[in-house]
Amino acid sequence: EIEDDSVVITRTINSQGKSRVLIGNTVSSASAITAFAASLVEIHAQSSSSKLLKPAVSRELLDRFGGIDIAAYQEAYHQYGELSRKILELKSQLNQRDKEITSLEEFAAEYSKLLPKSGELEQIENELAKLGSVEQLNQAVTSALNLFESDEISAVNLLQQIRKSIDSVAGKDIELDKLAERFTESLLNLQDIGSDLNSYLISLEADPARFAFLQERKSALNSLLKKFGKGSDRQIAFEQLIEEGSLVKERLSDLAGGSERLLELEQERDQLFSRLQKLAVDLSKNRHQVASLLSDKVTQEVRNLSMPNASFVIKQDVSPGDKPDQYSQFGLDEISILFSAHAGASAMPLSKVASGGELSRVMLALEVVIAEAEPIGTYIFDEVDAGVGGKAAVEVGRRLAKLSKSSQVIVVTHLPQVAVWADNHLVVKKSESGSITQSDVTEVSEEERKIEIARMLSGQEDSQTAKEHASELLTIVRQSMIS
Repeated sequence: EIEDDSVVITRTINSQGKSRVLIGNTVSSASAITAFAASLVEIHAQSSSSKLLKPAVSRELLDRFGGIDIAAYQEAYHQYGELSRKILELKSQLNQRDKEITSLEEFAAEYSKLLPKSGELEQIENELAKLGSVEQLNQAVTSALNLFESDEISAVNLLQQIRKSIDSVAGKDIELDKLAERFTESLLNLQDIGSDLNSYLISLEADPARFAFLQERKSALNSLLKKFGKGSDRQIAFEQLIEEGSLVKERLSDLAGGSERLLELEQERDQLFSRLQKLAVDLSKNRHQVASLLSDKVTQEVRNLSMPNASFVIKQDVSPGDKPDQYSQFGLDEISILFSAHAGASAMPLSKVASGGELSRVMLALEVVIAEAEPIGTYIFDEVDAGVGGKAAVEVGRRLAKLSKSSQVIVVTHLPQVAVWADNHLVVKKSESGSITQSDVTEVSEEERKIEIARMLSGQEDSQTAKEHASELLTIVRQSMIS
C-alpha cells in the first residue's frame, strides 16, 4: 500500500551475503521488486534496443501505447486451455475405460463368490496347521498330563510336598513367608494349566471334512490373490484386495457415467471457444487501429532524430482463428517492426536494415511517443546514444528533454550534445588508492558545467575554444527550452 504517492524500496546484504528486501515496511523478495518496479522504472542499456527485434516486445509496446487491456482475453484463453486439458485427460481415461471395466467386472464376479474377510487367510493357515497335526498334538498333551497327574511322581505332588516343607516353618521368617506366598500362586497357576490341558485334549479331534474345506478355501483365496493382488507382501496385498473389493461397484458406476460428462465438457469448451474468438477479433481490431497511429507518430519522431527520410511501420499478421492452435496467450496477432532509413527504400524488418545507432534512435522515438499515452515514472538510459554523433546526438538530447517533461529521465552519456539538455548535470569520477577504486558523484552547474562540457568536447578542461563551443551549446539549449 502506497501512502503520499511515495514508496521506499530497500535491499540490504549482510556480510554472509544474505539479502533482505523491503517494499515500504513489508518484507518482500527480489522477484517481487522486479515485478513492482517494472511499472515505475524503465531501464535502457546499450543492448536494450535489440529487444525491438523480438515480436513479443513489439506487441507489448503497441499494447502499451494503445492502452489495450488483454486481461479478459487472457482469462478466457487460460480457461479454454484448462478445459481442453481436462477433456484430453477424460478422453484418455475413457479410452482405457472398456479394458478397465472388463477387468473390474471379472474381479467383481470372482470376489463376490468368495467374499473374503479381513485376516481370514492367516486364520485359515493357523487352523490348517492345527488340524494337520492332531495326532502329534494329542501325544504331546497326553504326555504332559501324565507328568502332571501321575500317582507315583506327578509334578503337582512334588510341588505340594515342597509347599508343606515351607509351611512347616510359617511365621518364623517374614522373607520366607513371602517366598511361600509366591510359591503357592505358582502352584495354583500350574494346577489351572493342567485343567486347561485336559480341556484342550478333550476338544482335540480330527475333522477331515473341515480340513478339506479349509484347504479348498485357501486355494481359492490364493488364486484370487495371485490374479488380482499387488505387491510382494501377501498379508498386505490380501487386505488391499478386500478394500478394492468393497469399492469395485462404486468404481464401475463412475466409469459408466464418463461419456455424459465428456459431452458436457465439450459443449462448454465450444461455447468458450466462441467467446475466445470474439475477444481475439476485438483485440486484433484495436491493435490495427492503434498500429497505424503509432507508426505515424514514431516515424515523425525518428525523422526529427536526423533521419529525415526514415519510415517506421508496425506490421500486424493475423491468423484466421478457426483453429485452437492459432491462438496464443496474447491473441491471434504477430506484431513486428519494419523500418526504412532512406528515401525510396522499402520498409524491412529492423534486424536487416537498422544500424546500432539507428536502432537506438528508434527505441528513443518509441519511448517518447509511448510516454505521451502511458508515461512511466522514471526512465534510465545507459549510453543509449552509442553510435550517434553530431546533429543526431543533439536531436537525441532534445528528445530526451522532451521525455523529461512527463517523466523523470536519468541519462548516462559521454556525448556533450546530449548532456547539455539536462536540467541537472552529475559528473562521475573514479579514483584509485592502492587496490581500492572509488567512484565519486558531483553535481556541476554554471561555470563548472561549462568546463565539464568543454572537457567532453575536446578532452581538455582548459581549451578556450572548447569552452566557447560549450557555452554556445548551452545557450542554444536554453533558447530552445524557452521557445
